[in-house]
Amino acid sequence: VQLQASGGGLVQPGDSLRLSCTAYGFTLADYHIGWFRQAPGKEREGVSCIRTGTNVVETKEGRFTISRDNAANTAYLQLNSLNPEDMAVYFCAAANPRVNVGCSMFRRFDHWGRGTLVTVSS
Repeated sequence: VQLQASGGGLVQPGDSLRLSCTAYGFTLADYHIGWFRQAPGKEREGVSCIRTGTNVVETKEGRFTISRDNAANTAYLQLNSLNPEDMAVYFCAAANPRVNVGCSMFRRFDHWGRGTLVTVSS
């Protein structure tokens, strides 16, 4: 069981990025999916989450959009209007569908990718 996140990089303020999270060894559509980020010296925080079944979405800001392509077994996080405060390592995670989760409950997500670094600088 593995999650692989990609798509991070160096962008300028105002730019957009799309992060990808591909699952290996399990069907991503059967799990709750979350995107989290952690900046140096700060706690991990939820960015956007989507529940399996209901597809209810929880998003920190309107600039961020979570989606998934079930055929590709991949989830995405679209980041728009990036600013330096968005700089962090972004992680994707999956949670058991039987568990009640939310974007503030990162400890309930039990499968994690390695993370991808987003740097916003002019």
